[in-house]
Amino acid sequence: MTTTDLLIGMAGAGGDGIVSAGESLISAAALGGYHGILTKSFGPQIRGGESSFRLRLSADDVFTVNGTLDVAVALNWDDFLRFGAELPVGSDTIVIYDAQHTGEIPLAAVKPIEVVAAPIAQLAREIGGSDKSKNTVVLGLMSGWFGFVPEALLGGIRRKLGKKGADLLERNERAFAAGREYAVGHPLRSARVLASLPAAGSPKLLTDGNEICGAAAIFAGCSFFGGYPITPSTEIMQYLARELWKYGGTVFQAEDEIAGVGAVVGASFAGKKAMTATSGPGMSLKTEMLGLATIAELPLVCINVQRGGPSTGIPTKSEQSDLFQAAFSAHGDVVRPVLAPTTVADTFETTVEAFNLAEEYQTPVIVLSDGEIAQRKEIVDPIDTSRLRVVERRRPTPPELERYARFAATESGISPISEPGMVGGNYLASGIEHNEQGAPTAAGAIHARMNDKRIRKFAPLKTRRDLYMVYGPADAAIGLISWGSVAGVAREAIVLAAERGVPTKLLVPRLLYPVAPQVYEDFFASVRAGLIVEQSHQGQLYRLLRMFVDLPRGVTSFARSGSNPFTPLEIAERLQTLAVAVHRERMPELEAHSD
Repeated sequence: MTTTDLLIGMAGAGGDGIVSAGESLISAAALGGYHGILTKSFGPQIRGGESSFRLRLSADDVFTVNGTLDVAVALNWDDFLRFGAELPVGSDTIVIYDAQHTGEIPLAAVKPIEVVAAPIAQLAREIGGSDKSKNTVVLGLMSGWFGFVPEALLGGIRRKLGKKGADLLERNERAFAAGREYAVGHPLRSARVLASLPAAGSPKLLTDGNEICGAAAIFAGCSFFGGYPITPSTEIMQYLARELWKYGGTVFQAEDEIAGVGAVVGASFAGKKAMTATSGPGMSLKTEMLGLATIAELPLVCINVQRGGPSTGIPTKSEQSDLFQAAFSAHGDVVRPVLAPTTVADTFETTVEAFNLAEEYQTPVIVLSDGEIAQRKEIVDPIDTSRLRVVERRRPTPPELERYARFAATESGISPISEPGMVGGNYLASGIEHNEQGAPTAAGAIHARMNDKRIRKFAPLKTRRDLYMVYGPADAAIGLISWGSVAGVAREAIVLAAERGVPTKLLVPRLLYPVAPQVYEDFFASVRAGLIVEQSHQGQLYRLLRMFVDLPRGVTSFARSGSNPFTPLEIAERLQTLAVAVHRERMPELEAHSD
């Protein structure tokens, strides 16, 4: 049987080359014209421990890798089972495991469609004297059983290992051949072979959320990055360290998170577009400096790649539990924009938008990426940058510099911002309250006036409907809201719901804060029941919306902690249950109307 949609999961111990195998498979699929997403997952250990990947390939766009696996590969069962709900096995799953691990298959209450004990370690040892080529044997099995083009996989192996010595490359080529030969000689009863697609049109990109974030920052004009390494955001700094200097920019790895954002505030004061990146614990340390940037009205972008929390939490797992922190972790009356991308490709546009908002409103902007988007690989179409605008901060005109008031109470609340060396543009940028010229003050009337200025300038942002994406029929009685990486699961869920006779509309906010009540009220106009789906224990977006929006009575929270992924099917089933309840509620009024 041929297929154009395949979901593969694989797990093993550190050093087994699990992630390397997944990257080889998605690279080969990209060459074959497929769309795809590869997510990687690791145990919390600094070194060693278990690792896994999930790979979804499809002829059409894909938005999630969550769901029951079509193919599950276990190099050892202990490591596979540690991932629990991340690698779900069902009755239609083909399970492949290393034959050296004998005994009962530890899949309670599940009977896969086929279980195969393949001599993975044995084949690796036969060709190389050790089992270090197990991942390459698996690539051979994938080629023989599931139709991955051998030339594409071998090409990737040669590119990756060609510089590491002829002996190593030859051993892995023989391991691949041994795996493929075994697969051809032992066909599966329920094989699902990837169909060849028509020749792909334009070339595609294979990238991850962190790297495309760095590329977007360069496109937006970022010329300074200050930060400190922290999982899972470190790759942003690593990418910019490789690339930013080519465009005249600077990367500063500070001694800690506070110094990193402090340098960014200084760079912004000096007239540069500047950015930092971190995760939850680092975000906590950056809070005071973000407050300084708020009162001094200095533009900067802070990327928070969310992970499981609180404290050190689960550094290697994705979660959406930093929304309250992003919106409210500031003393005083502070409003700052919070954005969230939904895919790897969307991270580019969202990052550019973050710089635009920072420059336009002279404010820190928080981008809430998450571990899944940041570190997953996606096959994406090239970014059409011609449709994106790049905004620069409002600088003072010569007449304004004659009697320069940095914090002038303009009608929009946005004042002209100078930079060092600009004749007539000197001013004090401090963390203390100030008047229009920047002179310190403790006067209550001026403090109230400045608070009003700093907050009312965001009023136009609440009218930006382009920062919200709506899918599904506009008059649907069932509504769904989701954000970040979970939005991809929701997009596939409403398709499943429609197939079950439940038309559903979905709202995906890219702008999470400040909340735009009118956008949500318009969305809810036809909604009788719905769900706000997110991966945080408290349901933080649900609680945030209740502060500003009159939610319909039938709209409830569907939330859970990180490391417990949602699937499109379970959301679709919840929507179906809501639809039945709505129909029952409407029956009396429908009968009265018919009378």
